[in-house]
Amino acid sequence: MASANHNPIDIGISDGDRKKIAEGLSHLLADTYTLYLKTHNYHWNVTGPMFNTLHLMFETQYTELATAVDEIAERIRALGYPAPGSYAQFQKLSSVKESDGVPSAEDMIADLVKGQEIVVKTARSVFPASEAANDEPTADLLTQRMQIHEKTAWMLRSMLE
Repeated sequence: MASANHNPIDIGISDGDRKKIAEGLSHLLADTYTLYLKTHNYHWNVTGPMFNTLHLMFETQYTELATAVDEIAERIRALGYPAPGSYAQFQKLSSVKESDGVPSAEDMIADLVKGQEIVVKTARSVFPASEAANDEPTADLLTQRMQIHEKTAWMLRSMLE
């Protein structure tokens, strides 16, 4: 990642810290985008007795994820780094794996629980760097993301009990 030097950024966070945080956020962006894509796929392809419930639930979730992707990418840009934006980059950076085929509705739910939990762990892993640099905007973004993904994982997990 290369920062543009012709217009130096002076926001009270060192170049090294901004780079480290932006790299962590790039992983979070990739995880979030991959989870967005997977959730949208499941929205399109879910079948079975819970079709209507899951179709609507997945739509709510992918819509929220689409907004999150934008917020994360914009934070990376505000820190002075380019946001990754290709499937190739996301595949390298993401801990969320794409799914093959069309799983059963129950397997979709279980897979999305895993995806939500992975995103929480990625967000949590970036938090120490943002905290150490006194980067409150990133810390706030990470806190919001963790809260949303933990709640969504709980709601999905509840459907499996």
